[in-house]
Amino acid sequence: MSVDLGFCGAAGTVTGSCYWITHPKGQFLVDCGLFQGSKTVRKLNYGEFPFKADEIDFVLLTHAHIDHAGLVPKLVNAGFDGPIYVTDGTRDLLTYMLPDSGYIQETEVERLNRRNRQRGRPTVTPIYTRDDAAASLTQFRGVKYDQWEEVADGVRARFWNAGHLLGSASIELEIATGQRKQRILRILFSGDIGPEHKLFLPDPEAPENLDYVFCETTYGSRRRTHADLEQRRKLLAKEVNDALQRGGNLLIPSFAIERTQELLLDLASLTNSGAIPEAPIFLDSPLAIQATNVFAAHLADLEDVPHNSNPFHRRNIHFTATVDESKAIARFSNGAIIMAASGMCDAGRIRHHLKRNLWRNDSTVLLTGYQAPGTMGHLLRQGKSSVRIHGEEVAVNARIREIDVYSGHADQAELIDWIMRRLPLRRGLFLTHGEDDSRTALRDILVGKGLSQRRIHLPQLDDVVNLMGDGGSRKRPGPRRLSTRTIEDTDWHNDYAQFVLDVQENLRKADDDKKRQTLLRRLRRALKR
Repeated sequence: MSVDLGFCGAAGTVTGSCYWITHPKGQFLVDCGLFQGSKTVRKLNYGEFPFKADEIDFVLLTHAHIDHAGLVPKLVNAGFDGPIYVTDGTRDLLTYMLPDSGYIQETEVERLNRRNRQRGRPTVTPIYTRDDAAASLTQFRGVKYDQWEEVADGVRARFWNAGHLLGSASIELEIATGQRKQRILRILFSGDIGPEHKLFLPDPEAPENLDYVFCETTYGSRRRTHADLEQRRKLLAKEVNDALQRGGNLLIPSFAIERTQELLLDLASLTNSGAIPEAPIFLDSPLAIQATNVFAAHLADLEDVPHNSNPFHRRNIHFTATVDESKAIARFSNGAIIMAASGMCDAGRIRHHLKRNLWRNDSTVLLTGYQAPGTMGHLLRQGKSSVRIHGEEVAVNARIREIDVYSGHADQAELIDWIMRRLPLRRGLFLTHGEDDSRTALRDILVGKGLSQRRIHLPQLDDVVNLMGDGGSRKRPGPRRLSTRTIEDTDWHNDYAQFVLDVQENLRKADDDKKRQTLLRRLRRALKR
C-alpha cells in the first residue's frame, strides 16, 4: 500500500495550485485553483482534470485566492459531491469571490463569442457560471485554527494561520499508511506564507518535526526591502503625489482581496494626515467592495486597525459597484485615484480604465503585486510601448511604476527562515508554487545551510511522487498537459499580439506608401514559405 501525491498545478508556475493525494482508504485534494498567465496556461482551466472528480472524497482549501480555490465550482460540476474544509475567513471571502469569478468568466466569454461569431469561429462556453459557483458553496464546512479535524477515515487535518490573507492557512495532515514500519505520515502544506509584520494578520505559524513539507516559493529568488507601516505609507505617499502632480489620473490595478483593503487603509490615513491631497478615490470592483465589507465585519480578528469604527469609509472614497457608476468615472480626466481589479490587469474593470488612460502622457499606473508571465501587468512591467486591450491597440505613454511593499508573500529570507523552523524533515522538502528560477535559488541556499540536495525536490506539472518511497518523483501515466518551457514563458498569443503591434508601428514609421507596400510584400512572401 502507498500514499501517492500528484502535482496538478503550481509546479513550475505560481498559479493553479492543486495537490491530489491517494492513500489506502481514499483520495482527496489540497486546493483546486485556477491557472493564470498566458492564454496557453489558462487553457488548462478548460481541460479535464487529471483525476476523476466523482472519486475525490473531500477537499482542503488553504485560502480564498482564486489561484488556490477558483476551480472548485468546475470540480463540483464534474461530479465531486464531498465536503470542502475551509476556515471561517476563507468561507466568507469565497462566498463573494467564486460567484464573481463565474461572472467574470461569463462576461469575458460573451465578449469573445461576439468576436468569434463575427469572424466565423466556433463559440466557447465559460468554465463555470455565477450559478455554478453559488451552488458549490453549499459544500463548504468551516474549521477552526489549531484544532484537529477528522476529515476522513485514516486522515486528520489541522489548520495553522499562514499570515497571508484573512482566513489563510498552512495545513498539517496525518495520514494512516497501513504499514507497520511507519503507521502515520505527517505532512505540511504551506499554502501561501505571509511576510512578517503584515498589516491585519499575525506572523505565520506552523508545526515542526514532519515527514514532508510542501512549501511555496513565489519570491524564492527575491529579497525585498522591508518597510514598517510608517515607511510603507511614506513610499505610497510619494507615488501618489508624483502621479497627481503629473496632472492625470493614478490607476492602481489591485488584487481585490486584502491588497485593496491595505491600500484603502493607507490612502485614508495619508489623506487624514495631509500627506496626500484629498483626491477622489474610486474603488471600482464589486468583489473588492464586498471583500472590504467582509474585512469590516472581521475587524475584531484583524491587527493594526481601529475596532471602534469602519476604517475603510471616508468622504473622498467612492465605492462604484454598478456598471453605470463605473462608466461615470470616465468623466475624471485628471486628479483621480482609480483602484480596480484585477491585480495582473488580465480581466475585470481595470482593463477599461487602462484603455482610457494608458495612451495619456500624464497618467500613471502603479503596480502593487506579482505579475505572472504573459499577463497584461507583466507586459507593462517589461516596458512595452503598446498593448492590445479588447482586440484594440493602445499606446503605452503613461508612466508605469511599481511598489513592492504590499506583497502578501514571504520573500527569500523569510521563506528560508520558515523552512528552517520546520526541521527536522524526515523524508523531504518539495518546493512548489514558484517559477523554476525562484525554486532553484531557494534550493541552493538551503543546501548551503546543510539540507541534503537529494531530499529537496522541484516537481513539474503532472509529476507523481510516492510518499512512502524515497521521495523521488515519477511521471504520471500519459503525457504532460504542458511542457515546462510553455508554463514559464510567454506563448504564441503574446508573440502574435506583439508581432501585430510591431507591423503597425513599422507601417506608421515608413516614409511613404511605396515603402509600406514593400514591407507588406515581404511579409506576404515570408508567409508563403
